[in-house]
Amino acid sequence: MAAARRWLADQGVRQVRGGWVTDEEPEELLTASQVAHSLAGDVFAEDLDAADQVRLAFGLLDLLDTYWVTCEIRFADESAEGPLPAGVLWDGYRQRLEAEREVEAVTYSLWVDWFEDHTTSASAFAEVLGNDIDRVVAEPSEALLRRARRVLECSGPVRWAVKEPAYRTALRLPALHSALFRGVRASFHDLYGDLEPAAALALLDRLELPADTQYLAELRHVLAAGHKNHHRSPGAWDQAVRFCS
Repeated sequence: MAAARRWLADQGVRQVRGGWVTDEEPEELLTASQVAHSLAGDVFAEDLDAADQVRLAFGLLDLLDTYWVTCEIRFADESAEGPLPAGVLWDGYRQRLEAEREVEAVTYSLWVDWFEDHTTSASAFAEVLGNDIDRVVAEPSEALLRRARRVLECSGPVRWAVKEPAYRTALRLPALHSALFRGVRASFHDLYGDLEPAAALALLDRLELPADTQYLAELRHVLAAGHKNHHRSPGAWDQAVRFCS
């Protein structure tokens, strides 16, 4: 983060109480989002190797805490100069998914950019959870559990065949059951959510959840009826709500 702050200072941008200002117009208060839209992409034009560019971009994300920085990272990965070094890229995501601080920009980026795109969802899911879910379950530190929960909860758009093995492994750890439930629920409700009803219902049946878990009965109902997605079965959820009320 310190390197990112120095880089912004070199661009004539500094943080003040309530926002950001430029040296050229110090009276005009800017939001973090405005700074990101204006400058984040310039990180990848710096005379640095690609790995250091990625590290600087993630430092900027930590500092500005805004989704647009992750967009510029994705744009750089897809550019003619890309792809970005995968090790540094996904280390950056994993570290922030494990952090205690709120990481909404990171999870939103995973959800709408990497997971909704089926050309990247399998590799992205593997990098942030699928490749080491066995270690998470066997050695469940608080940091690893934070990452697993956050990924599971936004994994709705990932193809069922891709995420089901990780879901089944996560079943072995009750501390992940609530996140698994939210992942299955998102798999049904998300516009691009994906699941197999019978397999998802069987997974739900093995979760240790409070009997009064909100929407559990409704989710069981739609899955038992064979519905795969809220948006492809208009009215099914409302019918389940009426049935379970």
